Amino acid sequence: MKAVILAGGKGRRLAPYTTVFPKPLVPIGEQPILDIIIRQLAYYGLRDIVLAVGYLAELIQAYFQTAGESLPDVRLAYVKEPEPLGTAGSLALVDGLDDTFLVMNGDVLTTLNYAHMVAFHRDHCAALTIGTYEKHMPIDLGVIEMDETGAVTGYLEKPEKVYPVSIGIYVYEPLVLRYIRPGEHLDFPELVMRLLADGQRVMAYPCRDYWLDIGNPGDYQRAQEEFERLKDQFLPGQPTRRGAPAE
Repeated sequence: MKAVILAGGKGRRLAPYTTVFPKPLVPIGEQPILDIIIRQLAYYGLRDIVLAVGYLAELIQAYFQTAGESLPDVRLAYVKEPEPLGTAGSLALVDGLDDTFLVMNGDVLTTLNYAHMVAFHRDHCAALTIGTYEKHMPIDLGVIEMDETGAVTGYLEKPEKVYPVSIGIYVYEPLVLRYIRPGEHLDFPELVMRLLADGQRVMAYPCRDYWLDIGNPGDYQRAQEEFERLKDQFLPGQPTRRGAPAE
């Protein structure tokens, strides 16, 4: 089973860290987050991995040429976007996606069990499965409830809303590629809407494991702290830097 890691973004929200190297090479502990992701995928048997690169792609390739001997037994391939194609458009560049495959962002710190997510996808006969997480959004003000006349019917002091959000990890069936035109810029939400409009089955897989998108400096600092605390869970079955591949 193939895995495609989207590693072509500029990571503007994480500046200035991403000024001189791409976001997937931002270190967590002693190694880039992309290195951690590849080790996790290999642990769950996803060893045929394609990196969709763009911004500072040569640095990503140089890193894995140097670090390749320390990685588990994986086969890395690269596709480079000639121009930004969005969070779904780059999949049209990848050859050999003729069976169920996994796609994920290259900046996600998680303890997700990828095998469980793939099994969920297959059990529900989905064309596409989106990993989701319950995001708690506190509102730091009193919220007024009222009717159409303006009469107050309730008052909520600093309520908290909970939304299911995408975690940037997806399981695809090859048929989804028919909805991506080669060379077009296509973001993932638009792809989902195309599938739904055509009656395709899209499922949401609830992630109850640890998950964090290191999209801004605050979350990046939090990721550093959480990685040190949960290191064995992020990299099960292997040392954090070098050692025998997990079986």
